[in-house]
Amino acid sequence: MIKLDEVKITKDMQDLIRCRTVSNRDESLVDRKEFSKLYTLLEERFPALYAVCRPEHVGKTGLVFRISGNDAQQLPHGVQAEKKNSVCRCAVLMAHYDVVPVVEKEWKKPPFDAVIEDGVMWGRGTLDTKGTFCAILESVNEELAAGWKPQNDMYLSFSGEEEIDGSSCTDIVSWFEKQGIHPDFVLDEGGAIVEKAFPGVQGRCAMIGVAEKGSVNINCTTESPGGHASAPPAHSAAGYIAMAAQALENHPYKTQLTRPVKEMIDVLAPGKKLLFKTAFRLFGRKIGGEVNAMMHTTCAVTRLAGSSAYNVLPHTASLGMNVRLLGTDTIDTMLSHMKKAVNRIERKNKIQLSFNVVNGMNPSIVSDTHCPQWDNLRGTILKTWPGVIVSPYLMMACSDSRHYCRITDKVYRFSAMYMSKEDRGLIHGNNERIALPTLFEAVRFYCNLLETL
Repeated sequence: MIKLDEVKITKDMQDLIRCRTVSNRDESLVDRKEFSKLYTLLEERFPALYAVCRPEHVGKTGLVFRISGNDAQQLPHGVQAEKKNSVCRCAVLMAHYDVVPVVEKEWKKPPFDAVIEDGVMWGRGTLDTKGTFCAILESVNEELAAGWKPQNDMYLSFSGEEEIDGSSCTDIVSWFEKQGIHPDFVLDEGGAIVEKAFPGVQGRCAMIGVAEKGSVNINCTTESPGGHASAPPAHSAAGYIAMAAQALENHPYKTQLTRPVKEMIDVLAPGKKLLFKTAFRLFGRKIGGEVNAMMHTTCAVTRLAGSSAYNVLPHTASLGMNVRLLGTDTIDTMLSHMKKAVNRIERKNKIQLSFNVVNGMNPSIVSDTHCPQWDNLRGTILKTWPGVIVSPYLMMACSDSRHYCRITDKVYRFSAMYMSKEDRGLIHGNNERIALPTLFEAVRFYCNLLETL
């Protein structure tokens, strides 16, 4: 077993946090020098990795390291001879190194100073996902330095624009396709080691995301005569858009019990499967929150716009929504659902409500949980955290790994660390931080995983 150099891990993590790799949809607000600073840091701190391979720069911010396996033969690049004792023929370990913006004055400690206090490191990205990024690099570097080599080709895939749904990961997957590489194990951020994962379940659970809901951003707009607010019509454009918002919220989507949720209930409540399945079906909407989101496509009205002045009637008004698609729901069925929901408003008021999809993706496929790759991941988790319950689950959020579903059905989403409810609330929030023992455990998990590949 590799002895971890906790001093080095801590120092490396601090310096990764000090690289202000903040992504933004507005390129003028991105400091590319900070990204270059991180690239230089990687080569300096992980010499064993760079001695065997240098990263391929793919797309805008993609970094792909290819570590050749022991069983590589004189075959086309990326194609491996199948071995009966191989857990997988081609593995990909993922993380993203970009972070979301901060409002520095709202933090208790500077968000990019990586201050350590009472064994806890503060900083943007400590949980999402520079902790994972650091853990992958530390484990690979140490294992390579000790003489380890994967049985088959392994890839490290990192993106610097996951937080803005950028194109880098899509470009990386396209690069794999062009190379003829079809991974049969992909591991990215996702679930974690958590407590109170399910009603009645005691102890800690390791939740592995095996599918993601689709995410769609969409606008609804309408027009009406503008003018002075002193003599308004019965309803302005803003009034009509408010009616539309209410109609959309009051027109829920059908209940669906998807395979990831069924499998989660089978693992976490094996003696009460029928009870929970029935309860979730009947009362999911009333319970709300994650239970409702597990069972339904959800629509959140997040933006409203009308006039820029109090005394001016808007000529155009709009609302913005984020829709999370579940199961068999698609962007097309969503649009049909929305148009049906506002049809009565349009007919009664003789107006038109227009829908425009800004961007989005349909739900991902569901990854295989009856295969050696799943069993190996489960075994590695149990080796690292003995006694935890390992369960599949449906991810509500989106990750870069969904793009890999184009080329494999073995995409798993697991952030290798314990996260309390408070920890999970810090992601994208103020005062994000990680306990150093949690970081060291993440490195140990990846060391344990590498030794099986």
